Amino acid sequence: MGGKQDQNEVYGKPAKYDPSFRGPIKNRSCTDIICCVLFFLFILGYIAVGLVAWVYGDPQQVLYPRNSTGAYCGIGENKDKPYLLYFNIFSCVLTTNIITIAQNGLACSTPQQVLQSLRQELCPSFLLPSTPALGRCFPWSNSTVPELPGISNTSIAQGISGLLDSLNARDISVKIFEDFAQSWYWILIALGVALVLSLLFILLLRLVAGPLVFVLIIGVLGVLAYGIYHSWEEYRVLRDKGASISQLGFTTNLSAYSSVQETWLAALIVLAVLEGILLLVLIFLRQRIRIAIALLEEASRAVGQMMSTMFYPLFTFVLLLVCIAYWAMTALYLATSGQPQYVFWAPNISLSGCENVPMNTSCNPMDQPVNSSCPGLMCVFQGYLSTGLVQRSLFNLQIYGVLGLFWTINWVLALGQCVLAGAFASFYWAFHKPRDIPTFPLSSAFMRTLRYHTGSLAFGALILTLVQIARVILEYIDNKLRGSQNPVARCIMCCFKCCLWCLEKFIKFLNRNAYIMIAIYGKNFCVSAKNAFMLLMRNVVRVVVLDKVTDLLLFFGKLLVVGGVGVLSFFFFTGRIQGLGKDIESPQLNYYWLPMMTSILGAYVIANGFFSVFGMCVDTLFLCFLEDLERNDGSVDRPYYMSKALLKILGKKNEVPPGDKRKK
Repeated sequence: MGGKQDQNEVYGKPAKYDPSFRGPIKNRSCTDIICCVLFFLFILGYIAVGLVAWVYGDPQQVLYPRNSTGAYCGIGENKDKPYLLYFNIFSCVLTTNIITIAQNGLACSTPQQVLQSLRQELCPSFLLPSTPALGRCFPWSNSTVPELPGISNTSIAQGISGLLDSLNARDISVKIFEDFAQSWYWILIALGVALVLSLLFILLLRLVAGPLVFVLIIGVLGVLAYGIYHSWEEYRVLRDKGASISQLGFTTNLSAYSSVQETWLAALIVLAVLEGILLLVLIFLRQRIRIAIALLEEASRAVGQMMSTMFYPLFTFVLLLVCIAYWAMTALYLATSGQPQYVFWAPNISLSGCENVPMNTSCNPMDQPVNSSCPGLMCVFQGYLSTGLVQRSLFNLQIYGVLGLFWTINWVLALGQCVLAGAFASFYWAFHKPRDIPTFPLSSAFMRTLRYHTGSLAFGALILTLVQIARVILEYIDNKLRGSQNPVARCIMCCFKCCLWCLEKFIKFLNRNAYIMIAIYGKNFCVSAKNAFMLLMRNVVRVVVLDKVTDLLLFFGKLLVVGGVGVLSFFFFTGRIQGLGKDIESPQLNYYWLPMMTSILGAYVIANGFFSVFGMCVDTLFLCFLEDLERNDGSVDRPYYMSKALLKILGKKNEVPPGDKRKK
């Protein structure tokens, strides 16, 4: 009794019975209002940053090149002239250089990139701001390459054509497009198969959860047993041969250690210890494993009763796409913000009449042609101004955008977890299932969460965001200093990264359970996180067992869905499945692996979405189960809400009210 009381003092007192509690609280108030206001102000600022980026940014800067007059190539009046040709480059590049570089396979996929790379490699002086690069837009074909002094258009065309032929980028892109055009409906069918398999796997857990977990455990034990047997056989053979590590010594060739007996002896000991630990766990924790299996079956039943929850990840996915797309467009517009700058430039400032012309000073291109005594004087495009208010604050605005990306993404994920938790909690706390389940549990939980707990979700998302930003900064510093770090510094950096990774995992775990308590009781984030943590620590062994059994089962489910779709896609797209009928024939593909990998990736996304809902259901029901054990005792006034299977496993039962012959 003393040990139990001490545990209660450390991890809080068990929940008390509340006669008015019937599931998620209906009458609740807004929580974490300060953080809610801060989140809305941040979103308004995020929108303002997007508007500023849209006003000052110009993504055409990265999509189209500018010629000497500042006009874009490939659009407007230069629509039929997509390539930019720098004339000045040929003053320091010979014909043989162009052909040699092209034949050696310079990594440029367009004529514009070829000339720009040549300019960077062979004419670095033209990169100086004081010397603008003159250029014109050209359609670029053998018949339109301009005649230039000392350079024949034939040699230019041969060099560029040789490079493009070696890369074959256009042909590859066309073949990829053709493959998708011929196989897109088969990819959709593969994704449909993944959806059906995921749904069937979750629904069948109600019937086969116990046998499936048993088979998985036996499989793990069998694999370890075979590893022990194989290690013993290898050790015995090498022991008889006298192959010892003392003869081998130290070597960097790790495969050489497989030929010495000590390696297999160590493997034998490790596998035997793991086998023994697993057997002891099965012996002493078999009751808790049975509880975990019963909760999995109950979770499958809950999902079957509320099928709309399985498709809620689609809404979350759309919101995530909106967050990522808004950040990407804002970052692009910010990166391309800046007004074009034009300066005076002449081919030769030493000519008579050019002495008094203010070279490299700002000018207006609309004033061309320039009336001057200096021959060839022009107002040419130099670059983009970086002296404006937006340009000076560009780095800070980009940091604001990255913070907005992480915070909004984490908030969307938190919203999904809290909404699903509210729906599944209403299932558990319905005494007569499915009669007492609310009519629209998912929509009710969504409106309740959005109305009262936006601030709490923003609070939890902000904590996680700060840790993730710290990890990003640490990774950036590590990449910048990797070449100059000594072993001690690398070790310290690795420890910091490991600590932040563990902290992020812990915060995600804590937030997930806090959102469940928020969905049920409607309290603020800190109180909910504390209550959830204390409740889990009072049942830490059950938490570990349920977590590992659930992880093992969901991993097997993902492997089944993704592996099944991958195998079917491989055999179908390679034409190895025959006899399906005249209307069902494998498409003729250039790269069969492309639609196959697309199907596998899509199957993983679908399976991960379905199983994330199932995992949230298991966690919610588990917390409700623990609260049920602490609140109720099975009497007429305080009956248990858990399923009959859980009551049977725990050896408990609900008392039958007088005059009621039904068994609870």
